[in-house]
Amino acid sequence: MTYTSTYPDISIPETLLTPYAMRHAERLSESPALVEGATGRTITYGELFASIKALAGGLVARGCAPGDVIALLAPNIPEYAVALHGAAWAGCTVTTINPTYTDREIHHQLTDSGARLLITVSPLAELAAAGADGTSVESVVTIDPGSGESLADLMGEPLETHVEIPTDSVVCLPYSSGTTGLAKGVMLTHRNLVANHEQVSAILPFEEGEPIISFLPFFHIYGLSVLLNGSLAAGATVITMPRFDLPEFLRLAQEYKVKRALVVPPVVLALAKHPLVDEYNLSNLEQVFSGAAPLGADLAAEAEARLGCEVAQGYGMTELSPVTHVSPLGRARPGTVGLLVSSTEARIVDPETGEDAAADEEGELWIRGPQVMPGYLNNEEATAETIDSEGWLHTGDVATVDPDGYFSIVDRVKELIKYKGFQVAPAELEALLVTHPAVADAAVIGILDEEAGEIPKAFVVLKPGVESTAEEITAHIAGQVAHFKQIREVEFVEEIPKSASGKILRRMLRDKG
Repeated sequence: MTYTSTYPDISIPETLLTPYAMRHAERLSESPALVEGATGRTITYGELFASIKALAGGLVARGCAPGDVIALLAPNIPEYAVALHGAAWAGCTVTTINPTYTDREIHHQLTDSGARLLITVSPLAELAAAGADGTSVESVVTIDPGSGESLADLMGEPLETHVEIPTDSVVCLPYSSGTTGLAKGVMLTHRNLVANHEQVSAILPFEEGEPIISFLPFFHIYGLSVLLNGSLAAGATVITMPRFDLPEFLRLAQEYKVKRALVVPPVVLALAKHPLVDEYNLSNLEQVFSGAAPLGADLAAEAEARLGCEVAQGYGMTELSPVTHVSPLGRARPGTVGLLVSSTEARIVDPETGEDAAADEEGELWIRGPQVMPGYLNNEEATAETIDSEGWLHTGDVATVDPDGYFSIVDRVKELIKYKGFQVAPAELEALLVTHPAVADAAVIGILDEEAGEIPKAFVVLKPGVESTAEEITAHIAGQVAHFKQIREVEFVEEIPKSASGKILRRMLRDKG
């Protein structure tokens, strides 16, 4: 059975991403496009567009051309939009890097993507340089003035007309663990992202001038596509926060009279339970919209009761640009991720038989639509495992659908751990665990945690006659991966349960706890 959206199909504009995102810039030239939350520093739409064109001109003068990759390693600041769209206006591809990554993780992404330039901020310049060592990166450029080349140095004669490239060219290259395995470059085209903006805005449109607090990181597709580009395309105002801080978030929500907050489940938890919330006036809030990880119906109800507004959720993944399901304003249904967005099809398939599940049964969620990525960079095998010959993307999530078309995510086929909305691949941690001199074998699973959703737990087999502690094991991992990937619990076991083919039987470990 194929499920289709209850919304009319969209017509996808034949345009590149930046002209689409900046379509109101001339008319709104004096209006604030981006505000730095901590300082109030503002960039107007006119200033933003001028900077984008100047950066594009500088990149073209430097020899950057379509097919070249520009890496962006920075927290949420207004200039993120300048770097992103300046590169896109020049016809380049942007790979967005998590600023909490270690130099090892940065090096992997730069190497795999073949990035030519790395744009960062001065506090991260040393880390960026270490990660870029031995890669194709020609120069590390800081957005703010530092000891080396700065973004201002990259600016050139404004490129008034963007470089012409096909709309199916890759514009963004975020890295994701996908449905399984290590981080891979997700190729997202101009058409993918423009289509998804049209799909989402048909259900939940941002209003012109609406303040949108953006602490969700721009390197992540939720922050990049929904908050940053979605806001700009609507003529809204993006208020940047470099990281989530509850008092600062509450201050900004009160000061700017925010009516819609786009968050993740741990933030819903804070809004539902933290005593500080009562000290702020959030009466303008009409909806709290949660994504990136499942939100329980009980927690949503508790937050609704406290805030006096609707708490809804949606669904998506990086490979889907990212949104496929949205709960419309005023029509959220507790425990569900909402309805299919326009021009999107879904199937719920029994992962064992490959047959469609009955209407009231669980199965793996498959998606088809214009937001589906063309594939993973340099990885045809992983692409074929994720997108079948008929264009269906196999999400790895187990879902159900009710008679009214509301979908619920109830389990996971894939092995990924979702820590505060971030994907953690067990295979990456297992490969690092076995490099510890005391470890003979290891397996990692996600276990439930009220605040984080899931936390990584390691099961470790020690070598005969060798001793170690949980603290030594976690310290070994901590120095090599970003904070969200770190092992939170360790249990020593006699053996790791495996199938006859050697596959780790994670369900047995989950049953064990």
